[in-house]
Amino acid sequence: MDTLVVDHPLVAHKLTTLRDVRTDSPTFRRLTDELVTLLAYEATHDVRVADVTVDTPLMPMTGVQLTRPTPLVVPILRAGLGMLDGMTRLLPTAEVGFLGMARDEETLRPATYADRLPNDLSGRQCYVLDPMLATGGTLAAAMRLLVERGADHVTAICLLAAPEGLRTLAEKVGEPAATLRVVTAAIDDRLNEKGFILPGLGDAGDRLYGSV
Repeated sequence: MDTLVVDHPLVAHKLTTLRDVRTDSPTFRRLTDELVTLLAYEATHDVRVADVTVDTPLMPMTGVQLTRPTPLVVPILRAGLGMLDGMTRLLPTAEVGFLGMARDEETLRPATYADRLPNDLSGRQCYVLDPMLATGGTLAAAMRLLVERGADHVTAICLLAAPEGLRTLAEKVGEPAATLRVVTAAIDDRLNEKGFILPGLGDAGDRLYGSV
């Protein structure tokens, strides 16, 4: 399990504003979109491409284009939806699948309530969108599901990660047949007794969409 913390001044600047309790939901949504685009740029560094010949106005040349099957982007509902536009801005031809997983606040274990993913992901690169890697249970279950369906390269893009969550992923998703990565803006200190990241930024879903 590889972990990449994106060290860039713009990433740090936007993340600091996201953490601020005074940041309202419209601003939070806009900054999340911008931050995910920056993270996605790093996360897609090894996206698969193939050579292709095109005609410029002056002469033919060899360039590259995304291979098929195209990457699959998987936002975990509901908070992952706030990251989707920022990701597809860089990968407009990617397919999008949806996975609904909720964390039981008592047991902290994930439960799947929606699955809109292809049954066969053989040879696919997948990018999972989940703002907060806290206990890691939800993201571990999502990544394990993708690997079980044949994905051979799964990258999780998170705004924040906790050390406990990263350990959970390493323990529960370890799969030699697939390349597994986490790309995040920061690794915070720890989790509190309720499983929230400290210092964190609060509940990402509530701050994106409001509490319902």
